[in-house]
Amino acid sequence: MRDPFNNSNKGKGRNRLLDFDSWIDSSLYAMFSNGTERLETINIWFRRFRVTGFKKLLVEVLDEGFTFGVAGLILLFTLAIPAFEETHKDWRSQGDYSILFLDRNGKEIGRRGIRQDDAVQVDAMPDHFIKAVLATEDRRFFDHWGIDFLGLTRAMAENVRANSVVQGGSTLTQQLAKNLFLTNERTLDRKIKEAFLSLWLEINLSKKEILKFYLDRAYMGGGNYGVGAAAEYYFGKEVTDITLAESAMLAGLFKAPTKYAPHINLPAARARANEVLTNMVQAGFMTEGQVIAARRKPAEIIERDNAEGPNYFLDWAYEEVRRIALKFGTRTLIVKTTIDLDLQKAAEDSIETHLRQFGAAYRVKQAAMIAIDRSGAVRAMVGGRDYGHSQFNRATKAKRQPGSSFKPFVYASSIENFGYNETTKVLDLSVCLHRPGRKSWCPRNYGGNFRGPTDFTTALVKSINTIPVKLYLGRDGLKPLGGQRIVDTARKMGVTSKLVMNPPMVLGSNGLTVLEMATGYGSFMTGGTRLNVQGIIQITDTQGNTLYDIRKDQPKPVRILKESTVSAMNRMMVQIPEWGTARRAHLDGIRAAGKTGTTQAYRDAWFVGFTGNYVAAVWFGNDNYTSTNRLTGGRLPAMTWKKFMTYAHQNIELLPVPYVDDPLPEVKEPKAIAKTDTGEEQAAAIRPKTLSRASEENLRELEKTFRSAKPTTAHGKVAAQSPPLLTTQ
Repeated sequence: MRDPFNNSNKGKGRNRLLDFDSWIDSSLYAMFSNGTERLETINIWFRRFRVTGFKKLLVEVLDEGFTFGVAGLILLFTLAIPAFEETHKDWRSQGDYSILFLDRNGKEIGRRGIRQDDAVQVDAMPDHFIKAVLATEDRRFFDHWGIDFLGLTRAMAENVRANSVVQGGSTLTQQLAKNLFLTNERTLDRKIKEAFLSLWLEINLSKKEILKFYLDRAYMGGGNYGVGAAAEYYFGKEVTDITLAESAMLAGLFKAPTKYAPHINLPAARARANEVLTNMVQAGFMTEGQVIAARRKPAEIIERDNAEGPNYFLDWAYEEVRRIALKFGTRTLIVKTTIDLDLQKAAEDSIETHLRQFGAAYRVKQAAMIAIDRSGAVRAMVGGRDYGHSQFNRATKAKRQPGSSFKPFVYASSIENFGYNETTKVLDLSVCLHRPGRKSWCPRNYGGNFRGPTDFTTALVKSINTIPVKLYLGRDGLKPLGGQRIVDTARKMGVTSKLVMNPPMVLGSNGLTVLEMATGYGSFMTGGTRLNVQGIIQITDTQGNTLYDIRKDQPKPVRILKESTVSAMNRMMVQIPEWGTARRAHLDGIRAAGKTGTTQAYRDAWFVGFTGNYVAAVWFGNDNYTSTNRLTGGRLPAMTWKKFMTYAHQNIELLPVPYVDDPLPEVKEPKAIAKTDTGEEQAAAIRPKTLSRASEENLRELEKTFRSAKPTTAHGKVAAQSPPLLTTQ
């Protein structure tokens, strides 16, 4: 039996623990000692690479360069992801339809698309044509990988020397990347995507394939895409048969197809062709002796109408046809459209006239416009000032803040949901949204003052900003409208863009297209039914078989707004051109309604209006979002709208604006409103002088309550803050 009091057993256990502890200490010492010796050995080995003086500076620079290079590669990879997402779409078959377009009266107005299996191969094109294109567009096309840094440096040097942009640095591959995947918007994001997509094209396509895609898809003026269509249109022959002089004229079109189109300006086209011949000599592709005959005898063209087709409309209609024609077996189609060439020309002339006359003074360079009749047929579409310079359609693709022209959606939603009308009273007083740690958002009225008790009509006619915000929040005893009801109303009326739901949305902070705005206001023109916008009347194949007809395929009208809502809205909006912010849009002898819009820093100016016959939306601004010189919606947009509408209503039956047939009672403008000779609202009284002392006290109490209240959204959450937004008119 073990003796529990035997201390010898305890001594043996203690010795074992001491031995184990000693072993650990020895092992750790040996490990660190050996490690130190090995580290010293490694350091001694690396010392042979130690440098001093200039060599050390060079090594430091290379080291930092490597570090920044790795960081740069990570950044480039991050930037490349959005660009490569563009390649997921079926870009090879974008032009696999061949479509002949007719106007509403059956007149040919242009073609779109190209049959890829019928396209002329690069090897079959004349050698002098290929040389003319490369000498003018990209001389080092076969030597670079999508981006020509040498050519870019040379172009920058030439531009600096000339103190203007006289030479471009984009390669042919970059231009193809823009045509296939991107738009003409001049933004840094687009240029970054263009660079990556150029590299992607160079990796995935051969040089001949890139050149063929470029020649097949480039816009060549006269509504023609591709050199084959251009050769047929201008010279009446196949591209394989064109002469050196004709090749030079075609190659000169890539830079500015509208400016140098020979059917519009033959002398300018010939002068440009002469420049192309000079480029061929300077590039070493031909000698002066080889081009002298083409200089002495420039190309002749066949007789054509010198008017450009409605190209922005045709691009939009082409996409509509592709959507409709998915179920058709054939891809060669004849399409009758809704476009009215007379109204189209009137819209283009109205925009160009006002840009030419006032563009420099207001520092505005672009505009867009859409006109739609009561049936939903698009009669005119202007997507920009010059299609040859930029094919980006600002009427259907550019999303710009509509400013106060969005307010009719807010008032319509409020009336629709809560039964208000044009006489409903609201207090026009300061309203602020406060959040701890953030700057308060306090919308201001144009002029900075307040009116006190104000009805819906005056609030909309004079474009007061505080009242739509109060409708959203539910102040002054109003029911909170919230963002979701406004979004639902806008969706029903035809707005498809994403709408961020926060208080600034009522002042037009969300980006919308010109087409969406015209469609939405069309619901007021129709009396409350949704405007089914269409650009296609009929589609037939080459054998005359009808594949689509709007008369049987168009959806039936659907009522989306109550009659009481449309009645109240129209009775308010017809007064805006009469004594409101859109007096420049007033039509002599014709009842019209509409709303102006001007956004923060005067970046966008709008007027959207309608009669009983047409609804039209007009936008003015700059592609790079720079501010204009205090341009408001009541100026150029209203003036452009009036000029067009005056022409559009000649010699037609005038239809009334729904629910405003009866003469309106005379409305006396509040004396507190001061006007200048420009007709713009400049100031507003803080309170009408007729208020009693009791009313004064009530106003002060209400104002104190508003300032202390914590704003919430319709869902009970604290409202999100936005930077101050100044929306005028």
